[in-house]
Amino acid sequence: MSVQSNHTMSESDLIKGCLEGDRRAQEFLYQRFSPKMYGVCLRYAGKAEDAQDILQDGFVKIFKNFRMYRGEGSFEGWVRRIFVNTAIEHYRRQANLYPVTENHENMLETKELSAFDSLSVKDLMKIIQQLSPGYRTVFNLYVIEGYSHKEIAEMIGISEGTSKSQLARAKGVLQNIIKTKKTSP
Repeated sequence: MSVQSNHTMSESDLIKGCLEGDRRAQEFLYQRFSPKMYGVCLRYAGKAEDAQDILQDGFVKIFKNFRMYRGEGSFEGWVRRIFVNTAIEHYRRQANLYPVTENHENMLETKELSAFDSLSVKDLMKIIQQLSPGYRTVFNLYVIEGYSHKEIAEMIGISEGTSKSQLARAKGVLQNIIKTKKTSP
């Protein structure tokens, strides 16, 4: 395969090359997807070192399981799912979730998140990283990735109620962080 740069290599050539074990194609795949997937990893990780570990593990899984891609749906979507699942596995190895009472959950669920509207993506990422691993994981899966509480519960081995309570607590913590930032000089 003669390829000059990762920007000129078509997705189908990239996939074909990776399936054939072509190291250049694998390198181009890494160059093409690592910046965006690092962003995904960083949303789930507590710090940059953890995000790097998740990124590395995700690419290992992609190259190891490349034959599992069937060409259904977008290739980038398949890659992204691997990274989200890798981040969840990383989280499961490191954290525990604690349930919240139903009353506390309902109280937090009704609060507004309008303060988020005034934040840049970079600022929001920094704030989300301050959440505990449980809160951060559920928040990302629900708010960013769009999974239902039922799906989240199945993915990380918790109850639906715990998923809801973790999201409610995450929102409450995020609101407090934002209020603190707005009131500090």
